[in-house]
Amino acid sequence: MTVPLAGVPLADHAALYAALDEAGYTDVWSSEVNGSDAFTPLTLAAAWQPRLRLGTAIAPVFTRGPGLLAMTAAALAEAAPGRFQLGIGASSPVVVGDWNAADFTEPYERSRDMLRFLKPALAGELVDGEFETFTVRRFRLERPPASPPPILLAALRPGMLRLAAAEADGVILNWLSAGDVPTALAELRGAAEGFEVAARIFVCPTGDAAHARAIGRRMIAAYLTVPAYAAFHRWLGRGEILKPMWDAWSAGDRKGALAAIPDEVVDDLIVHGTPEECRGRVESYAAAGVTVPVMALLPTPALSSGDAVTIRKVLTDLGR
Repeated sequence: MTVPLAGVPLADHAALYAALDEAGYTDVWSSEVNGSDAFTPLTLAAAWQPRLRLGTAIAPVFTRGPGLLAMTAAALAEAAPGRFQLGIGASSPVVVGDWNAADFTEPYERSRDMLRFLKPALAGELVDGEFETFTVRRFRLERPPASPPPILLAALRPGMLRLAAAEADGVILNWLSAGDVPTALAELRGAAEGFEVAARIFVCPTGDAAHARAIGRRMIAAYLTVPAYAAFHRWLGRGEILKPMWDAWSAGDRKGALAAIPDEVVDDLIVHGTPEECRGRVESYAAAGVTVPVMALLPTPALSSGDAVTIRKVLTDLGR
């Protein structure tokens, strides 16, 4: 499950983490956009629920310096030995440039260099040298974790997918249907045994299809107009069906862009329906080769109530 859950203060997540554990969830994974940072919700989970695995999806490679990212990951790995996986990725020009005043340049190279820095750094080795996108002088962790965390790389298209297969311990997929998974996996040939395939799956647990599709259209328009995601979906074969949305968005017609998204695209990319139907759709990702299917809950009237008992029931029903 993706954490933290919307509408619930972090201080009140202890009961929700307990509910996730009781319902049989194995992992909690965070994100980092403009809500909570990626590490604080997982630190709380590490303390409150010692059986849950933890993962970041993702910590951007531009918004922290190499040493700080290594220290932050090492601290969480020390707090949760053997239970933490570090997911890193390029993020986006808005998050990196507009909100964090960093240069979003050479995302593939920066991701590769951060991966190559973090591997030895988290193993406690001295890192001293020039990478293509940064230079590190004589860095060694004072507290290297006894169990260095596996490092997963967020990837969309062939170049980054192949980099993940060659040099990371796993890959993180996002914004794709279960039917798209084999296309991505085909680029991961040669990955080592035990290579993890995590995917964030957007889930709107409601039988009100109109509500779910309205939420889904807003999210699709917000994300798939970002150049990297637009290119990803062209590669997946959705160029023609999404062209009307992209044209309307480029013309400044936001309402027209939403209206141009067909139901079939929403239903492909957003899991919705009863808890049983949602579970079945999530299981189809696992059947396609995803080893860590990570649900991300979208708003429903029940979830938006903020009522802890209601939210716990939703989590339990989805996890059964």
